[in-house]
Amino acid sequence: MEWLNYHHLFYFWMTVKAGTVAAAAESLHLARPTVAAQIKELEKSVGQKLFRKQGRGLVLTDFGKQVHGYAEEIFSIGHELREFIKTGHHGTRKRFVVGLPDVVPKHIAFELLKPALHMEDRPRTICYEGKLESLLSDLALHKLDLIISDAPAPPTMEFKLFNHKLGECGLSMLAVPALAKKYRKGFPDSLTDAPCLLPTEHTAVRRSLDIWLDDREIFPNIIAEFEDSALLKVFGQAGEGIFPIPTAIEDRIKKQFGVHLIGRLPEVLDKFYAISAEKRVHHEATLMVVKQARSKLFDS
Repeated sequence: MEWLNYHHLFYFWMTVKAGTVAAAAESLHLARPTVAAQIKELEKSVGQKLFRKQGRGLVLTDFGKQVHGYAEEIFSIGHELREFIKTGHHGTRKRFVVGLPDVVPKHIAFELLKPALHMEDRPRTICYEGKLESLLSDLALHKLDLIISDAPAPPTMEFKLFNHKLGECGLSMLAVPALAKKYRKGFPDSLTDAPCLLPTEHTAVRRSLDIWLDDREIFPNIIAEFEDSALLKVFGQAGEGIFPIPTAIEDRIKKQFGVHLIGRLPEVLDKFYAISAEKRVHHEATLMVVKQARSKLFDS
């Protein structure tokens, strides 16, 4: 049987964690060429590249991302083993691995996952961000327990996945106080030529918003578009434009970012789904997430 060299895998894992070979070498108290050589040996043994050059740095290949996922699990279990040896207490907890596309607002993700964090026998929750297509592939391979998305899994996929609608809500348009005061009067017509920060066009909520604006012949001045919902809010907080957020988290965003409400668009629905690899969900944390979302976070 061909055994994997776990020393090589550990150096690879530490390099991903540290960000660079040099940083990993410093953390491990080893010379940089030593760590680089160990990673090359690992690549040789698995027969594929784990990193590729990007500018002056390195990024994981698609294969490297998959190997890193396994390494995360291996060394997480190793940590639990050390804890058991040292204390005699079983540190093993169920894992709840969740995929989150960048477009899902972080506050929505937190509110949806919060029930899993407060279960009596709570699991270790692990969140991964990425493109929906890549996350769906990982879900099909059972590397994820659940995906929380703003859109259902497309029916054209080669593998069977199941969508569980969590809820929906309208949009709230927010901005710093000066912009809110200027554009609140005459809303929503006042959005014509108003500086706006919007999600990118491939998101479900942006498509719904564009249709709504076109139907009413409202043409905002789109200053910037964002795939990452968190970055959109940072620009909004800096006063660069008006930005939409799900009404379900309006109060939290206003308080955190110091922004004010201009107006609400209840007809433009932001929808959220849990996507699983099984039709009838059995994972206790997933069941809790679906139940709480439908009964508390969103209006029915």
